[in-house]
Amino acid sequence: MARSVSTREPIKIRKDLRLAPGYLLCGVWALFTFLLIGWTIAASLVTPREIFGGDVLGAFFERLVNFDLVFNNYVLAWGAQNLSRFFVNSVIYSVISLTLIIIIAAPASYALSRFKFRFNAVVQGITSIAMGVPAVMIIMPIFSLATAMRATGSRTTLIFLYIGMNVPFTIFYLLPFFKNLPSGLEEAAAVDGCSPVRTFWRIMFPLAQPGIITVTIFNFITIWNEFFISMIFANDAAIRPIAVGLFNMVQGMRYAGHWGAMFASAVIVFAPTFILFIFLSNKILASVTGGAIKG
Repeated sequence: MARSVSTREPIKIRKDLRLAPGYLLCGVWALFTFLLIGWTIAASLVTPREIFGGDVLGAFFERLVNFDLVFNNYVLAWGAQNLSRFFVNSVIYSVISLTLIIIIAAPASYALSRFKFRFNAVVQGITSIAMGVPAVMIIMPIFSLATAMRATGSRTTLIFLYIGMNVPFTIFYLLPFFKNLPSGLEEAAAVDGCSPVRTFWRIMFPLAQPGIITVTIFNFITIWNEFFISMIFANDAAIRPIAVGLFNMVQGMRYAGHWGAMFASAVIVFAPTFILFIFLSNKILASVTGGAIKG
C-alpha cells in the first residue's frame, strides 16, 4: 500500500518574521478602531453623568446586564434634533447622484476602453488630472459662479457638484473592467444586429457589475461623508446633508448637555457605511484585486 505524501507547505520562519511588523501594525490599528467604535456605541447608550464619570464601558456593561440601556438618546437625536431630516436629505442626494454618476461614467468608460479615436489618450489624461485637483482649489470659482446664477442653497446644485466630483474617479476605476471584457461578445452582438448602444446596455454593462457595484459603494461613502462642499453651498437648514447637520447638532447638544444624544447621532451617521462594509467587504476586496490583476 502506497504511503500518502504530505503536501503541507513548510513553515518559512524568515518570511513570517519579515511580515511580522506589518501584521503587528494592522492588529494595533484594528484594535484601536474596534475600541473607538465600541466606546462611541457604549457612550450613546448611557447617561451624560456616566459619560463624565470616566468609566463609560463599565456603566454600559452594568446597564446591559440590567437591561437598562438609554435608548432615549437615539429618540432624542432622531426626532428632537432633526437628524431624521438630514438623514433623508443625504439619502436623496446619494441615490440621485449615484444613479446619474453611473449613467454618465459607465458609457464614457466603455467608449474610452473599447474604441480607438483621435483624442482617446487626451480624454483619459484629462480624467486622471481631474482626479488630482483638490476641491479647495476650485470651490471659490464655483461658488462665485453659483452666486451669480443664484444657484446657491439648492438641492440641484449640490447634486450637480457631487456628480462632477465623482465622475472622473468612476471613469478611471471602470476602465480596466470594460477593457478586459472579451471582444468576441461585441462581434457576436453586431452579427445579431445589435447597435453599439444596445450592446453596451444589454451585454457589456451587466458583465461589468462587480466593478460598478464596488465603485458605487466608494462613491456612496464619499457623498455620505462629504462635508466641505455642502458646508458652503447648503446654507439652508432644510437641505443640509447629514454631515453638516451632525456638525451643527453637535455644537448645540454640547452646550445643552445632551452628550448621550450626541454620540447616538454619530452612531446613526456612521451606521450605513459600517453596514455596507460588513456585508459587502468580500465583494469589494474581490473587485479591487480582480480589477488590479486584470488591468
